[in-house]
Amino acid sequence: QVQVVESGGGLVQPGGFLRLSCTASGFSVNRHIMGWYRQAPGKERELVAQIRELRSGTVYADSVKGRCLISRDNDKNVVYLQLLTVKQEDTAVYYCNGFGTWGQGTQVIVSS
Repeated sequence: QVQVVESGGGLVQPGGFLRLSCTASGFSVNRHIMGWYRQAPGKERELVAQIRELRSGTVYADSVKGRCLISRDNDKNVVYLQLLTVKQEDTAVYYCNGFGTWGQGTQVIVSS
């Protein structure tokens, strides 16, 4: 069964650190483009970061560039999203996508 499952969301204080995990099954994360997306209340879903299957090339949204890292662990078949110095505008449901499959998302709330 092909699926991705996100984890690691929750309440984070402004300026803090966030690490999300996307565990894939039914396909290999190193053979497909994997992406993290987010959808804030009242807004459309947007790409946050993407990692390519070849040479692990990455793409980041301007809003997170310089404070975000997408990476993967091929042995664990997991893709990570790390976000530093989080801001209130990072509040959103974060989704993982790969092999045409979406996860159910994990809620991130940035608040003091």
